[in-house]
Amino acid sequence: MTRQRRRYIIRRRRTTIGIVLVAAISFLAGMTDAAGLLIAGSFVSFMSGNTTRAAVALSDGKPAYAIILLGALLMFVAGNALGTIIAHNAARRAFRVLITVTLILVFSAAISGPDFATLQFYGIVLAMGLVNAAVDHIDGLPIGLTYVTGALSRFGKGIGSWIVGTPRSAWGLQIVPWIGMATGGVCGAFLERAMGSDVLWLICALSAMLTLLAFFIPPRFQRRLAHRSTPQPVKAH
Repeated sequence: MTRQRRRYIIRRRRTTIGIVLVAAISFLAGMTDAAGLLIAGSFVSFMSGNTTRAAVALSDGKPAYAIILLGALLMFVAGNALGTIIAHNAARRAFRVLITVTLILVFSAAISGPDFATLQFYGIVLAMGLVNAAVDHIDGLPIGLTYVTGALSRFGKGIGSWIVGTPRSAWGLQIVPWIGMATGGVCGAFLERAMGSDVLWLICALSAMLTLLAFFIPPRFQRRLAHRSTPQPVKAH
């Protein structure tokens, strides 16, 4: 086998693993967001929606609810920051992030009850912010896990570029997070209707399964999930 062929096989394998992981984590995020919306009445990963809701709450004379939503925005930002810190220089990047996410989700599921509703809400939001650090790139392409607006925008731009004859590399990958979020959201909504707040324990179990899956992903592949590919210089003729 030639070196070039070997590199091609390794890259394809790495890309496949990245796609599967992104789809699975996006499914978890969609399931959590739908269930969280039905349980808490607010989004746990869709911060654009919470920003709009906070603005509407202020206009409706509900400053207390607006403050809760603004607090959720801060928790989401804190989760992203914490995830970046946890993943920094980690050999098993995705595993380290997902095990932390699972622990936070278990804590959030355990503190049920009206007295802890806001704390539970913030815990889930923190976990959803943190999970974004599990994967940043697939073969140099930026990938969003819990926010699919950017992914849909890049997907649309890819379609436009393809139509005008300047296709972008692997732009079709951008639809993967949306598919994961959409299917996860449907499952989360149906399961919450059937199980109520106990669905959070099912979400914890799914997160634990993804953590176990991530453990078996080779560290060299996990490190690449954080790297942006460096464009190759064009040789002058």
